[in-house]
Amino acid sequence: MDPFSDVISLLRPSTAVAKPISGRGEWAVRYASHDAPGFTIILRGECWITFGTEQPLHLQAGDFLLLPTTPAFTLSSRPGMEGELRIPMANAVRHGDQEGEVDYIALGGSFSIEKVNAPLLIALLPSRILIPASEGRSGRLYRLIELITEECSNDEPGKEMLLQRMLEILLVEALRWRGFDDNSDRAGLLRAMRDPTLAKVLNAMHADVRGDWTVAGLAKIAGMSRSAFAARFGEVLGCGAIEYLARWRMALAKDSLLQGAKTLDRIADEIGYESASAFSTAFRKRLGCSPGKFARLGNSDSST
Repeated sequence: MDPFSDVISLLRPSTAVAKPISGRGEWAVRYASHDAPGFTIILRGECWITFGTEQPLHLQAGDFLLLPTTPAFTLSSRPGMEGELRIPMANAVRHGDQEGEVDYIALGGSFSIEKVNAPLLIALLPSRILIPASEGRSGRLYRLIELITEECSNDEPGKEMLLQRMLEILLVEALRWRGFDDNSDRAGLLRAMRDPTLAKVLNAMHADVRGDWTVAGLAKIAGMSRSAFAARFGEVLGCGAIEYLARWRMALAKDSLLQGAKTLDRIADEIGYESASAFSTAFRKRLGCSPGKFARLGNSDSST
């Protein structure tokens, strides 16, 4: 797989909550921040979402908003309204007037990802992704949103399963959407994968994570001088090539430790360490605890 697919596979995204949100008249609600990636698709009408002291963001039918981590926000029928603090729920909610036909409908919710490697997702993306309907009407994303909208409006058997799968596909499509500003200062894997030179290097490293990679060897793959390659890699990904490799190896190691199916010797061999001892030393230096303790703590958290 390519590096982007590697990361998504490691995160194991799934739809944790997907619920209809509707409203009529004037209304406003407020939610506290939480770590899970949040999303909303506006199916009918319009709303305003405000993050902290920022200017309100206008959303209308067909717009898709993805938040890699969800900050505190206010959702309202018009800008400038004060919202009552609510606790997120998994069931459908209706805001404002409780009688009469609604004038606002959205599908909102959150995705579940493997928390231990959640920083990988954050490193991929800007703080939010807004894909307006006007920018995606001819693309795959809009066709997918249309399918989701259609599915939300019927009661055919298998509706929930189809929505779950389509929302998971929507997440991946949004993550690789080419509407990102490639000239932005945001460093990350997606920006690097759109650079043909760096993409070759990243594909090589991910294809052979055990390899004895050096900056000079990677620069040769890129067809650049060592210094030019090091500068370019750091500018686009926000860290050096060897540091990137070390982070990816540790991400793979953390995942394997939590799965609990492999010995330390096997994990060490698979990610390029000469021995379990060398791997344990590197792991402790980077994570602050031994591999065994990390696995115990992680499995303890997941069982509670």
